[in-house]
Amino acid sequence: MGIVRHTLESLPPVSKEDLERVDAIRDEDIDCSDISEVTDFSKFRPWEQRQMFKPVKVAVTCKLDADIVAWLKQGGKGYQTRLNSILRQVMAHGQ
Repeated sequence: MGIVRHTLESLPPVSKEDLERVDAIRDEDIDCSDISEVTDFSKFRPWEQRQMFKPVKVAVTCKLDADIVAWLKQGGKGYQTRLNSILRQVMAHGQ
């Protein structure tokens, strides 16, 4: 079989059968012999990787119920980030 290339848009849909077939593979049966073991983590910089994906922020004004704002703020600084994270999770699940 030759090399098959796809773009994100041209990827074929994943079927339920595909997922079941992958789920059936045991970890012990996966051949990782061609992957070298990582022993040097000195170049691992997760904070720099987060910087690579930085969505554009847009300032908005909205009215929220006071109890919701109080709940978000009870965690201290970063309540807007928490709100953004909650909305992103809901968006990702299509709700």
